[in-house]
Amino acid sequence: MRLKIAICEDELSQSAWLAETVSLWAKTGFHMADIRVYADGESFLYDFEEEKDFHLLLLDIELSGMSGVDLAKHLRRENSRAEILFLTSHTEFYGEGYEVDALHYLIKPVKQEKLFSVLDKAAGKLAVEPSYIIVSCEGQTIKLYESEICYVEAFLHYVSFVTRDGSYRVREKISDIEKRLSDIFFRVHRSYLVSLRYIRMISRSEVLLWNDVHIPLARGKYDAINRAYINVC
Repeated sequence: MRLKIAICEDELSQSAWLAETVSLWAKTGFHMADIRVYADGESFLYDFEEEKDFHLLLLDIELSGMSGVDLAKHLRRENSRAEILFLTSHTEFYGEGYEVDALHYLIKPVKQEKLFSVLDKAAGKLAVEPSYIIVSCEGQTIKLYESEICYVEAFLHYVSFVTRDGSYRVREKISDIEKRLSDIFFRVHRSYLVSLRYIRMISRSEVLLWNDVHIPLARGKYDAINRAYINVC
């Protein structure tokens, strides 16, 4: 597998060091890598519109113009499953990564051994296909990756898988779907399964998702979903 890696960093000395270090990691670990360097998010997106097959992104959170976080959100809206590694000088940005499922944060100045360790982790994840579910929708067999599913809603004899880029209606019982999905999905209500990764806020009566969708929370579920959410985060 040839890894396609993007580095978005507006400090010239830092971007040069990152490119050199990532190249060294690839050579010592016998990885084939195509490394691209960008000074801002806009120039990366110009290439991304034509080449959406990037595997790994090293993003400076505090890029001039479009921030690294906004760039990561754009990629997720485009359904990119690339591993994202944030670089920052400030620890207060840690909470920004949950919404985009960032792999890791590195505090500047970055140490070579730490960067190598995180790149090893990214390569390991990329070598394994993420969890998915196979469904039949309108006469077609579709593979849905769990990382793309926001929630599942039941209505009569059907369920709808709501993803970042659309929804898929399937003739199945939600109880059967629940058995086929991993523990990242929580049964918040008899009619809803929610991905814990997409939850922004939990109250006594509902959960709020990253896209401002409100899902009802059944009575007695509050403590259990909080425990599950904390374990995931």
